[in-house]
Amino acid sequence: MSATSKAQQKAAGAALAAKRGDQPKSKLRGASKQMEESMTEKQLEEFASIARTKLPAKKG
Repeated sequence: MSATSKAQQKAAGAALAAKRGDQPKSKLRGASKQMEESMTEKQLEEFASIARTKLPAKKG
């Protein structure tokens, strides 16, 4: 599974950074905080890995 929008990809990237310890978890808000808590590192990597040029700015 991969991100369906640039905003979703950005949230997944922030969550992945926090899960790896590159960024403090306290800086996460909203969707990125929920993603960090509910998804594995591998799932977050898949979400964040798609090329941004292929994604719309927002879903819908």
